[in-house]
Amino acid sequence: MKAIMVTYDSLNRRFLSPYGCDWVQTPNFERLAEKCAVFDTCYVGSMPCMPARRELHTGRYNFLHRSWGPMEPYDDSMPQLLKENGIHSHLTSDHGHYWEDGGCTYHTRYSTWECHRGQEGDPWKPVAGEVEVPEHLGQLWRQDVVNRSYMKTEADQPQSKTFGAGLEFLDVNHDADNWFLHVETFDPHEPFFSMPEYRELYEQDYDGPFFDWPGYHPVKEEEKPYVEHVRNMYAALVTMCDRNLGKILDKMDEYGLWEDTLLIVNTDHGFFLGEHGWWAKSNPMNLYEEVAHTPLLIYDPRSKAAGRRSALVQTIDLAPTVLEYFGVPVPESMLGKVLK
Repeated sequence: MKAIMVTYDSLNRRFLSPYGCDWVQTPNFERLAEKCAVFDTCYVGSMPCMPARRELHTGRYNFLHRSWGPMEPYDDSMPQLLKENGIHSHLTSDHGHYWEDGGCTYHTRYSTWECHRGQEGDPWKPVAGEVEVPEHLGQLWRQDVVNRSYMKTEADQPQSKTFGAGLEFLDVNHDADNWFLHVETFDPHEPFFSMPEYRELYEQDYDGPFFDWPGYHPVKEEEKPYVEHVRNMYAALVTMCDRNLGKILDKMDEYGLWEDTLLIVNTDHGFFLGEHGWWAKSNPMNLYEEVAHTPLLIYDPRSKAAGRRSALVQTIDLAPTVLEYFGVPVPESMLGKVLK
């Protein structure tokens, strides 16, 4: 048995064609949706980043125990349980919170893992001298400007490296059995940075100030050109996410993995892009649909079931679902339900 989980951060379902979007180019999400179960009522439990990932590991609500924090010694971790039962679990990610205080006990639960640097002001490339940054922006912006200067091509971007490592895993291990591959990218989390070929799909004549990283506060900017511009930059990054998902689907085609490989495509939460007068997600309005109602697509090779699913599901259901697939007993501590 084999399984792949592709996890995005801050993926708004309303920007995906399987969920009714008609202007953002996501042909590979559509391609997958045609052959898998598409869940229409998937909702967040705990959020944002690390609380949601603790749910992904433990199959129980994080907010009942605490807020943002590490995995605890008493936690049952899905990738660790796989490892302990002879299933090789591997993480490839550019999600910087895994490797800092408050998140540094997640990646070690996998059999193997690899990280890719450079997202969202990651303290990565050193430039000690002056860096030109708009004066109203802070230290994260300065470092992000430095990091971006090292990303001249799409291949240089952390998302590309994250998926590239996942593709390498499939090239090396497609003939092996008993593995779980977790490909997790920080995108389309802010800042909404992508290459010109993606940005030009949605905008050619923007002449406003540089703006692809909205703050966590009510919208103060005008709808045109600012809010519209941010939505276009987000759409461009979603299309890049879609293209990399397509590369995973291509490998499944190439190696015949549709016959024996579970595929889960998910996210931690959505994102406000000016709706209800808000940016982002960590604010008093985070129960609106744009944040709380999330996409989830699952292909199970045992049934090959496809079509819409109306069952109410959440992130806590994913850990028991993966464990059941591999025949690993689901701990009593897990409150989520097996989606099979």
